[in-house]
Amino acid sequence: MSQKWSQTCRRVCMLQRVSNRTTNYRNIATSTPCKAKRSQSLAEADSRPVKDVRQMEFQSYNLNPYPRLATPPATAPMASISSIKQKWETTLEKAQKADQTVTLTGRITSKRESSNKLVFYDVTCDSHVMQVVVSRSTYQGSPEAFAQINKTLCRGDIIAVSGVPGKTNHGQLSIYATERLDLLSPCLHDIPKTKLNDAGKRFRNRHVDLLTNPDAIQTLRTRAQIIKFIRQFLDARGFLEVETPVLATLAGGANAKPFVTVANALDMEMQLRIAPELYLKQLVIGGLDRVYEIGKQFRNEGIDADHNPEFTTCEYYQAYGNLEGLLTDTETMLRTMVEDVCGTHQVKTRDGTIIDFSKPFRRINVLEELEQKTKQPLPNLEDADAVTNLLSICREQNIHVPQPHTVSRILDKLISGLIEPECIHPTFLLGHPLVMSPLAKDAVDEHGRSIAARFELFVGTRELINAYEELNDPDEQRKRFLRQQQDRIDGDGEAQMADHRFCDALEYGLPPTAGWGMGVDRVVQLLTENNHIREVLAFPVVRNE
Repeated sequence: MSQKWSQTCRRVCMLQRVSNRTTNYRNIATSTPCKAKRSQSLAEADSRPVKDVRQMEFQSYNLNPYPRLATPPATAPMASISSIKQKWETTLEKAQKADQTVTLTGRITSKRESSNKLVFYDVTCDSHVMQVVVSRSTYQGSPEAFAQINKTLCRGDIIAVSGVPGKTNHGQLSIYATERLDLLSPCLHDIPKTKLNDAGKRFRNRHVDLLTNPDAIQTLRTRAQIIKFIRQFLDARGFLEVETPVLATLAGGANAKPFVTVANALDMEMQLRIAPELYLKQLVIGGLDRVYEIGKQFRNEGIDADHNPEFTTCEYYQAYGNLEGLLTDTETMLRTMVEDVCGTHQVKTRDGTIIDFSKPFRRINVLEELEQKTKQPLPNLEDADAVTNLLSICREQNIHVPQPHTVSRILDKLISGLIEPECIHPTFLLGHPLVMSPLAKDAVDEHGRSIAARFELFVGTRELINAYEELNDPDEQRKRFLRQQQDRIDGDGEAQMADHRFCDALEYGLPPTAGWGMGVDRVVQLLTENNHIREVLAFPVVRNE
């Protein structure tokens, strides 16, 4: 009795020490030097003593729960679950075992004890599942080692097992543990048996979400497939993949508000890029006729179903290209991409709409469509009262336009309110007023109006692609930047800032160039039937609780 009481006291003291150590770590993380607000993780919110009990158990067994991974012997080579299934699923009969030993690693997703001499585990690795049968009759370790390891292992633990592939009497392919059953890394908290439903918990604990939600893993796999396709498509057409700066003294190439930071070593303010466009065009000036970049952009703007402060784009620039070539190549890319990823030219959205990419994409002239929708001609956009007249049209159409009121912003609201909701199937919007495209080459429509040699591709009411012939006149580019500066003075914080160094680069001669940009995240949303951008990002930005 005295001995049992002594053991109990030692265990209580050990639990208390472990608990105090964990509390100290958390106190350090939330102390004054770590001032950033953060939300509580699922591990922190877990009040159950699972972690403390397991750590005490490891100490009492003198077990290292985080050993180095030992290279398996040649007699039991490492094998993946998929390779095991491919080799033995169809060759073994019921109750038959192979004549080869293999080593398998993975995470325990289920543990079923038939008796103290027979335990079944389901082990998952790389989204594949394999049953592991641990029987006292086939396990080559001592009875004590057999009992200890099977008592120690829990659902969620990561293990290594060496054994013989075989089929049970019911025909299920399994690994019969023989030589090795080792804990490689323990799971110190219970993993939910069903997927998390609360969006905040899901994305603040993305590792748990992925462990319980196979659809989330499949979305990330599809994302990788889409990016791989884009690279192959452009590489096959002679484009060179490049990398341009993410940190710059001036973020340009798009209408957006940048994130601002400070480079301490240089004692200067810097900005995270909002687009790689100006750098990529300088590479074309330098003699790289076809370049592209797939990378992260950062815009200090709101978060909604289509916008995340950090997102991925693909931009390419082709010397001696024009708008018609961009239109043709865009149709070809999207059509073949959908077939490659989905196995068909049709995509089904969450609401059941079938979007067909096999047909020629629809084309809409923006100015003509706006005049048809509003049943009146648009005012002269160069007039001093253009803003007043455009706002009058917006009021008639019940379209709210927040401050600041610039011609470009009002036109954008009219297009998004009257045209974009009808762009369910692949639709090119063309003929944008020049004022909306400060980096695009100008053209003249059949009515003599100045328009941009530009298009936007909308699918499922979302903008996927923006493309245009690049303005290569340095003096005209300076004038456009000055107009943008005036918009900034008038209160538009997203208007582009003048980049005079880029204008200087244009003086060395930019060939007639076609530029193209795709929102990769939105394409992934479309092809994975996800309505929110956070679903297609590995770690989206989530507001603190």
